[in-house]
Amino acid sequence: QQRQMCIRDRLYTAYTGMINEQNRMDIMTNNLANASTVGYKKEGSTSQSFDDVLTVKIKDQSVGMRNVQRLGVKNPGVKIGENYTDYSQGSFRITGNTYDLALSGEGFFAIEFTNKAGETDTKYTRAGQFTLNKDGYLVTEEGDYVLDTQNRRIRLNTLIDSSITDDGTIYQNGQAVAKIQVTDFEDYDYLEKYGETYYQPIQGAKTIAAKAQVKSGYLEMANVQIVSEMVNLISITRAYESNQKVVQTIDDTLDVAVNQIGRVQ
Repeated sequence: QQRQMCIRDRLYTAYTGMINEQNRMDIMTNNLANASTVGYKKEGSTSQSFDDVLTVKIKDQSVGMRNVQRLGVKNPGVKIGENYTDYSQGSFRITGNTYDLALSGEGFFAIEFTNKAGETDTKYTRAGQFTLNKDGYLVTEEGDYVLDTQNRRIRLNTLIDSSITDDGTIYQNGQAVAKIQVTDFEDYDYLEKYGETYYQPIQGAKTIAAKAQVKSGYLEMANVQIVSEMVNLISITRAYESNQKVVQTIDDTLDVAVNQIGRVQ
């Protein structure tokens, strides 16, 4: 019985290792897929050993609803932890377009977002690839409205050239006509990702004055380092294959034990 438990523990350890590496692979490939997405912030993942967990919730969804575990039971293997977002500054690309905006420093543009159900709320983004629509409103590539400091849509005269200063003020004919809202948050742990470049605050989020400067004619690119991500991808692949070989080896051993040992000649 003790030997059976040892084999089970090894299988379970390898199995959880494969699940963890698969999760890391999914996140890493998503980072690579968005390496050229304006304003994208790369993601990462954490993991924790079961040996470090004093109690595990019954029917913990992260280990599978069928894997019912009693409180206080320690199991071998690895448990998928939390995913996180790296909010570090991305590199700037010069475009020369007045309405291409990048934020230098911490903060987010405020966007009026309407979902498919017609519900409207405010999302936040670092992607400043804006343009004027046919009605003169400043909008995102998806057509969502950019908001000013009074939470109003920004409407400009399409026949007049604009200039935008570092504090987000828009000038036309030498007159200030609007000021782009830039919002920051006290703790980014209270931000939830929505899509690839939008973020929404959750309960407990507190806004603070943003110190970021608005740079007209620039775009902030993704903070994904392709070479680093590729190196991590290779490491993840090898770790997955190592766990896979453990499973295959134990499977071969069990096959010999069941089908060959003790066979009557």
